[in-house]
Amino acid sequence: MVISRTPLRFIFVAIIACFSLISFANPVVDSTKVHTEATHAVSDSLKRTAHTTEATHAEAGHEAEANLTPEEKEKQQRKEFINHHLLDSHDFVFNANKETGEHYGFHLPVILWDNGLQIFSSEKFHYGEKVAEHNGNFYVLHHEKIYKTDASGKLNEEHGHPTNVKPLDLSITKSVIGILGVALLMFFIFSSLAKSFAKNGGISKGVGRIFEPLVLFVRDEIAIPNIGEKKHKKYMSYLLTIFFFVLFLNLLGLTPLGFNVTGNIAITASLALLTYLITTFTANKNYWGHIFWMPGVPTPMKIILAPIELLGTIIKPFSLMIRLYANILAGHVVLMSIIALMFAFKSWIGSSLSFGLAFALSLLEILVAFLQAYIFTMLSALYFGAANEEHHHDDHH
Repeated sequence: MVISRTPLRFIFVAIIACFSLISFANPVVDSTKVHTEATHAVSDSLKRTAHTTEATHAEAGHEAEANLTPEEKEKQQRKEFINHHLLDSHDFVFNANKETGEHYGFHLPVILWDNGLQIFSSEKFHYGEKVAEHNGNFYVLHHEKIYKTDASGKLNEEHGHPTNVKPLDLSITKSVIGILGVALLMFFIFSSLAKSFAKNGGISKGVGRIFEPLVLFVRDEIAIPNIGEKKHKKYMSYLLTIFFFVLFLNLLGLTPLGFNVTGNIAITASLALLTYLITTFTANKNYWGHIFWMPGVPTPMKIILAPIELLGTIIKPFSLMIRLYANILAGHVVLMSIIALMFAFKSWIGSSLSFGLAFALSLLEILVAFLQAYIFTMLSALYFGAANEEHHHDDHH
C-alpha cells in the first residue's frame, strides 16, 4: 500500500505555522526603546561569541595537528592521499613532495561562469595553497571545488562545509583530459579497423585484430540476443561506443596516472542518462502501452500500476549509474588502502605481503573493468530490446 506524503507535509507545515502564531500571543513590551537596545545587545553578544568560537576552533585545530604523533601524521597523510586520488583535479600532477613543496606535472585551464566567462590557468591556485585573482574576482580551491571569496581567501563554513558562492565550473579537469584521451584513442583504433576491413576484403590487420573479437562479441552475444536480429543494427554504434568507452576508462583508472573517471558519479550519471534517453525516444507504442495500460490487467489495477511502471523506467538507468560508480570507486579505495599498508607496516614481511595482495587485487580489478563494461552494455541492450518488443497476440487474447 502506497501512502502519499503530501497530506503529511501539509499538516506538518500547518503545525509549524501555528507555532509562530502562538509566539505572538505572549505579552509584548510597550517600550520600543528597551526592545531595540536588547536586540542590539544580543546581536553584539552573538558576534563576539562567533568570533571567539572561530578563534577557538582555529587554535584547537592547530593544537590538535601539532600534538599528533609522527605515526598519526603519517596515517593522516595516507588518508588525504587516498581522498585526493578519488577526487577530480584541476592540475595534472605526476608526483608531489609535501616536505619540499615541489610538484611534477602541468596546470590545466580553469573556465568559470561568474558574471561572464572567466578563463585563467590553475597555476594561480598553486595547488590550492593561494588565492587566485582574475578580473577583480578572487577564488579559492578547496577540496578541488572553486569558491568565490575576498582577497584574504577566507571561507565561511557552516557545519564544516563552506557557504561561499560557487561559480559554474566548466574547467578542463583531469577527468576531462582522460575522457578526451580515450575518445581520441577510440577514434584512432576503430577508424584504422574500418579502413583495414575496406582494404582487405573484410579481414582486419594490425591493432584491429585485437579488438575485432570484442566487436563481434558485442554484436553476437549482447545486441542480437537482447534486441533481435531485425533491429539490433540501429543500436550497434551506441553499444560498441559505450562498451569500449567504459572499458578503456576502467583500465585507465588502473594506471599510475591517477585517473578515477568511472568512479565519478557525474560521469556514470551522464552515461546512464544517454541510455535512458535512447530507450525513451526509440520505444514503440507497445512499450508505452504496457506501461500506462497493461493488457490483461483489471482496470483498477492498471491505474495503480501505471505510476509504478513509469517510475521503473527511471529506476533502471539509476541502477546502471550506481552499479558502475560503486564498483569502480570501491575497487580504487581498497586497492589504494592496500598499497598504503606497504608504508604502514615498515617491515619487509608486511610490505611484501601487501605488495602481493595489491598485485593480485590489480589483476582482479582488470577482470572487474571488463565485467562492468559488459554489464553496462548488456543491460542497455536489454532495455532497448524491451522498448522495441513487438506486440504478441496471445497477450491480447
